[in-house]
Amino acid sequence: MQTKVLQADQLETIQSYIQAGKVVAFPTDTVFGVGVRFDDEQALHALKQAKQRDSHKPIPMMVQNLVQMKQVADVDWRMDVLYKHFMPGALTVVLNRKENIPSYVSDGKKTIAIRIPDDALLLELLANGPMLVTSANLSGELPGKDEQEVLAQLDGRIDAIVKGKAKANIASTIIDLTGERITLLREGVYSLAQIEAVLKEEQR
Repeated sequence: MQTKVLQADQLETIQSYIQAGKVVAFPTDTVFGVGVRFDDEQALHALKQAKQRDSHKPIPMMVQNLVQMKQVADVDWRMDVLYKHFMPGALTVVLNRKENIPSYVSDGKKTIAIRIPDDALLLELLANGPMLVTSANLSGELPGKDEQEVLAQLDGRIDAIVKGKAKANIASTIIDLTGERITLLREGVYSLAQIEAVLKEEQR
């Protein structure tokens, strides 16, 4: 396989690759990412093979907005508040997957990690539907900061890559919202204290 290098302004071409179930890498507002459409099990398998990733390790989902999020996961009032204050942005939330969403999307787990990226190109791509997106690197290696660093690891393993640089190169904060109490799974751009303060303020 030869990895096709695309320009960020080739929106229709990028979309056509994704809609065809291809594995595509692109810069995001955090680290450089690589992803596939969420409703294509073969594409998901190809993504995991490209990264040499554990086949039973779920891939996080990206959605365009809160409407899309509510189509794939169960949310409560806290999600509405977090959306208003932190999204789009570097906050990933673990939610309960809706029963009508195929179980392979989350590797059989009832929960799924979801984020709304603060990136114009990605939001355009997500207009066609959610994507499963992870860091653009071989499993266990550091993510590349631009297309050259990513190609050093994934050239010939993925179908296409969009030229550019990751904006922050800092991973998103991950929280679990499936219980009554918020659980911090990974601290990143936002701290748990910031998140809890916003929710406490809204409850007043």
